[in-house]
Amino acid sequence: MSVYANPRVHPTPAPPAPPTRHGPHLPSVTVVIPTINEERNLPHVFARLPRDVDEVVVVDGGSVDRTVQVARELWPAVRIVQQTRTGKGNALACGFAAATSDIVVMIDADGSTDPAEIPRFVAALLAGADFAKGSRFRAGGGSHDITPLRRLGNEGLNGMVNLLFGTRFTDLCYGYNAFWRRVVPALNLPDPATPGPADGGKLWGDGFEIETLINVRVAAHGLRITEVPSIEHLRIHGESNLDTVRDGTRVLRTILSEFGRERRLRRTRRRQRTAAVPVTAEEG
Repeated sequence: MSVYANPRVHPTPAPPAPPTRHGPHLPSVTVVIPTINEERNLPHVFARLPRDVDEVVVVDGGSVDRTVQVARELWPAVRIVQQTRTGKGNALACGFAAATSDIVVMIDADGSTDPAEIPRFVAALLAGADFAKGSRFRAGGGSHDITPLRRLGNEGLNGMVNLLFGTRFTDLCYGYNAFWRRVVPALNLPDPATPGPADGGKLWGDGFEIETLINVRVAAHGLRITEVPSIEHLRIHGESNLDTVRDGTRVLRTILSEFGRERRLRRTRRRQRTAAVPVTAEEG
């Protein structure tokens, strides 16, 4: 693991691993899983979920197969939430809003993210991190799915974020993360209750750019981040909705937009500090 007391400074040594989650005073955990037609993948995903997870929230995007029924069969206490617009970003925002535990973990329903790794992410939070960020490119991580083109694009976009925001990320576009629920307001995601565009498009932040948006906003808030090595597996069944060029372009736009947003926020904060300084008249 690599721990950042603040993403803008050099990493500090990782603290010792904390004890396991068994005990009356340890935080509760919600796992958020966006789904669209994943009935064949859910048995694998649910079989690998740690049994001590407190809450599972499946956010369904209008599946036409038995995704919802299978989720209920596999995990009777599962909470089913229907997403309010379209896109992975909206699904996650709906799931975060529904989560009730102390810790929120976001994974995929296609089997590419391994639920058995969840204790690693929880351990990073218990050790002091605000945000545990999965990385396929840190020692101990890896990917069986990423193509050479996607890897090259990720490296370029990752380097841009590190340059513009002063971060030291190793993996920008990976969707396996965990964080304390109190972090959700800092993400400032589009409100799930906001109606979608009349043309059926997505609000900004509703698409696959969501991972980049979350990572950048966590960094901009100066939160303590731990990168957790993770293995990305091949999707088990079905095809991904990810389009390398289209979604890579949205990620690039997100980086530039967030950089401009942070600069504006910094200017506003400086003006507020200046206005707050009392002005005293010179004594004659």
